[in-house]
Amino acid sequence: MTTSGHREYTNGEVTIVWKSDVCKHSTNCWKSLPAVFNPQKRPWVDMQGAATLAIIEQVEKCPSGALSYYMNSERQKP
Repeated sequence: MTTSGHREYTNGEVTIVWKSDVCKHSTNCWKSLPAVFNPQKRPWVDMQGAATLAIIEQVEKCPSGALSYYMNSERQKP
């Protein structure tokens, strides 16, 4: 899903939200988990590149808050 200023990537279990307008490009995400975060590829997030827990742990380390996540099972359906 794409909306102005952010994109969402999911593996069916967890969804990563990337706010491009907040991102400070610290490189923490792709240097620590390159199988998931690769700025040379499009899309740059491959949710099949690691286990859900590893992805969550990396997203929680984002210093700018540009990356966040939600568990799909906890998201309310419209």
